[in-house]
Order: sequence, then C-alpha cells, then structure tokens
Amino acid sequence: MTDVATASTTERDAAAGTALGAQIAEQLNGRAANAVIVFTSPQNDYKALLGALQERCSPELLVGCSSAGEFTAEAEGTGMSSAIALRADDMRFSASLATGISSRRGEAGDDIVRGFVGVRSEGLRYRHRMALLFVDALAGHTEELVNRLTTATGGGYRFMGGGAGDDGLFQRTHVFHGTDAHSDAAVALEILSNKPFGIGARHGWVPASDPMRVTEAADACLVSLNVSPAVEAFAEHALATRQRFDREQPMPFFLNNIVGVKSDDGHKLRVPLGMTAEGGVVCAADVPTGATAHIMKTAAPDAADAAAAATRDAVQQVKDSGHTPKAALFMDCVATRLRLGQEFSQELDAVRRALGDTPFAGFNSYGQIVRADGQFSGFHNCTAVVLVVPG
Repeated sequence: MTDVATASTTERDAAAGTALGAQIAEQLNGRAANAVIVFTSPQNDYKALLGALQERCSPELLVGCSSAGEFTAEAEGTGMSSAIALRADDMRFSASLATGISSRRGEAGDDIVRGFVGVRSEGLRYRHRMALLFVDALAGHTEELVNRLTTATGGGYRFMGGGAGDDGLFQRTHVFHGTDAHSDAAVALEILSNKPFGIGARHGWVPASDPMRVTEAADACLVSLNVSPAVEAFAEHALATRQRFDREQPMPFFLNNIVGVKSDDGHKLRVPLGMTAEGGVVCAADVPTGATAHIMKTAAPDAADAAAAATRDAVQQVKDSGHTPKAALFMDCVATRLRLGQEFSQELDAVRRALGDTPFAGFNSYGQIVRADGQFSGFHNCTAVVLVVPG
C-alpha cells in the first residue's frame, strides 16, 4: 500500500520546515515517510528549513531543490514552500548526490548511479526502476547528464525531474540532499517498484516562423541562424508579426517567442534569456549546431491544454496497469509562470480537473527532465511534466 502526503506553507526558514513536517506527520498518522521531496523559495534559510522539516517528521530520505514558484492542489504562489511525502512498504527508495557537475559531467552521472540499488543484484526483484532528478541547471549540460545516466543504467530507468530555481533571478540555485543544500550539483531519488509510475510530458507551443538552420551555437548560446546573428531572426520575426522587440529589454518578447529545436518527437523548447554584444541569443539550455529551429508561439489555453493532456497520459498509464492514482508531482517552467502571470492558475486548474480527487504538489523549474518510453524525452523548457504515483 502507498501512503502519500502533500504540504505547503507561506512560513519562512525553520517555521516553514516545522509547518511542512507537521502537515506530513498528520497525514501519515505519525509514521515516518520513506522519502520527502521539498521545493522552496530562495527567500528561505535552507539549512534551517530542512533541519526543522527533518526533526518534525523524520523522513528516511529528504531531497528537493530551490524553486521559482510552489504549489499543491490547495495552494499556489511564489515565495512559498511545497512538499510531497511517500511511504510504501512495497517500494524501495535511495538518494544519491553528485557535485561539481559543471566540470565533472561524466563522473557526476556515475556518482549518482553508484547510489542506485536497482543496478545491483538486490534490486533486480523490482520490475520498474525510476529516479526523480533535480539539478542546478545553471551549471549547464543537463541534457548531457541525463544521457549519461541513461547510458550508465543500461536504459533500464525512467527519469523525471527539473532544474532548481531562484525566483526567476537566474543567479544561483540549490539542490537538497538530507539537510544540506548544494550548488553545481544534482540529486536523485531512486524509486524501485513492482507497480509502474505514470509519466506525462506535453507543451502547447507551435512553430510561428519558417524553419531556420542553427549555423553556429556555443553550448547554450545561439550564435547564428541562417548564417546571420541570431538576434536578427527575432527582430525580423517581431516586425513580421507586429510585435515590439526592445533590444535593451528583450525578455517580454522572448517569453512569448521562444526557440523550438526540431527533433524526431516534435520540438524541444529553449527559452531565450538575453543577448551577447555580437548578436547571439543566450538560451536556458543547450542548442545543437546544425539543428533546425523555429520561433514558437502559444497562448494560455494551449498551455493549460498541454498540462491537462500530460496529466491524462500519466494517469492512464497507472490505470492501464490495473492500479489507482494515489498522488502526483507536477512541474512546469518558470518561463511559463512569468509569461502567463495570474493566468498560470488556469494551468493548475487544468491539472486539478485531470487528476480529480488525486492530490498533487510541485514547483516552477528551470527546465524539465523526462526520459521515458513513449514520451518526449530529454531536457526541456516550457514543458509540463507529470509523475503519477500508483496506489
């Protein structure tokens, strides 16, 4: 049997940890969770919050990350904290940490996998292996890390997670392992089970420009499109679509006109964050040279529809296996929240309707991670991702 608790609070620091822990302890009838996943605004003292949470509800494992918007089925906002707790006698949980991921890309993936029970003989009795992965995406190379994890586990794991946030400042983010917070790091919560979890991922963006060739890129900097400085493509698109593009303050335009990198599954989204003096466009994740790209568009109803569809996908996977959804973890990009403003609540309402009475918790992230069969896999921006826990 699986028991789940969700919690949220507007308290800060140790008071926030105590409030979250009290809600979790009450919902689990005082029994310790196998794992608690917590998301909290950088306005908090992480050490105080995590220590108080650990003391109040005594989970076996505590993981999570800083965030840029927090929510549950009952509450949502920024500057908050949210959490989801899992307890299941028929599942096995472990947590592993990798540090220095910006300079130790391959080794970092190996560090995480060394902590996985499912790659050892005692984990083979579980048919389903997955891991929640939270990363300091500002350290870069997140997609490379996900690929390394997939290779190191022989393709036998499903991954879902996101990049830690810092309330949209894009300066410094943290992941949590126990009561410690780490930058330039990644943390994974391994979950082994004989009941499959459901994973869904969708975005509501469609091409709004002609296809363009990425003729030069340097990691997350889109240097040129069709052999011209990348910023010129955005300026031309603004003119053609009668939008205002202010080169001194480009973010309002960028949030509504992001980059879509064409792949076999559709388009992986990349949010532009700024420009270089040479006319390059700095994105929130890597863009490969030689790829085909579009400038993309969407609207609030499309984002809500995508989140609902992702949720229904994940719910159906659990139901098809003969189980009942118990709870869900939901993530979407900070860029989605910034672009939609108050209309972001429409997306959360759509998730609520798709889940029915099933509770959920989650956060706004700096990129979303999905690696699962039948899903749009890799590292994304502006994509709704959902994990549904089987009962």
